[in-house]
Amino acid sequence: MIETELFAAGHGGYRRYRIPALVVANSGTILAFCEGRRHTGRDEDEIDILLRRSHDGGSSWEEPVVVVKDGDRTCGNPCPVVERDSGDVLLPFCVDNQRVLVSRSRDDGVSWTTPVEITAGVKAEGHTYLGTGPGHGIQLRGGRLLIPSWADLSPGPATWRDPPATWGQVQLSFAIFSDDGGHSWEAGAPMEADASDECEAVELEDGSLYMTMRSRGDRWQRASARSSDGGATWSPVEYHAELPEPSCQGSIASLDASQILLCHPSSTEARAMLTVRLSRDGGRSWPAGRVLCPGPAAYSDLAVVEGGILCFYEKEDYQRLVVARFTRDWIEPA
Repeated sequence: MIETELFAAGHGGYRRYRIPALVVANSGTILAFCEGRRHTGRDEDEIDILLRRSHDGGSSWEEPVVVVKDGDRTCGNPCPVVERDSGDVLLPFCVDNQRVLVSRSRDDGVSWTTPVEITAGVKAEGHTYLGTGPGHGIQLRGGRLLIPSWADLSPGPATWRDPPATWGQVQLSFAIFSDDGGHSWEAGAPMEADASDECEAVELEDGSLYMTMRSRGDRWQRASARSSDGGATWSPVEYHAELPEPSCQGSIASLDASQILLCHPSSTEARAMLTVRLSRDGGRSWPAGRVLCPGPAAYSDLAVVEGGILCFYEKEDYQRLVVARFTRDWIEPA
């Protein structure tokens, strides 16, 4: 296993870097996005979205560039997805967790279109806050682009910089999707209120979807749900005692047609013991796993590249964002 630091707190004019998101373009170029938090490092800080790119499987990286910036606004929750037919990289993100926009790159992240707002199609009445991902979206075999998302239903005025005391009390998971290459978007049905929030998804071998989610209600276990209709509706949320967590975002990726990877902090006491797990039965069991980082580690995002696996994650109490590269054999030695 080899690690490379991509972002360090206090460098480049930002107090803290958080919320990793990782995708691989059709060309093989790897795009690593994150939030650059300018002053306090908190969720409601003035935030830009930054990008670093690699052309050699993650061994070396271009210098960071800002791809989304809107004055003193909070621009965050990057959730990129690659549209395989056109090769376009789409970047859904949120402004002040009130609006959802999508920017598009036709050159593997070198340049980006002016963001297009899609809030009207994806934000339901009663959503006082809304977040895409965070992490990466997926394209289903049928062509649908799917962005796992979450919303807050807590009562109170929607003032992001001065959130009401009730913020965060009631949240839920759902998905937004596009069937026309990312030009129009709609929201699927929500899951149960206050069962889960931040989420990522994979398409399984049989065409169904498996979503892994941060659980709520002090359950200290990963949550999951399944969909047989492309994310329009979801099964009841389930919890997994064999997947302990401290209530934190986690990431998931398809290793091949029959195996999926999951990464999340596995301590119930703190955001620590970041663990990578392997399932061969569509997420019903996770018999193989290995601790990637035993110390403080939080949000992550996984990607499968030629010859290996990448995990882009928050390390050392949000002081560093690093990319780890390893192989399947590292998780489960032969």
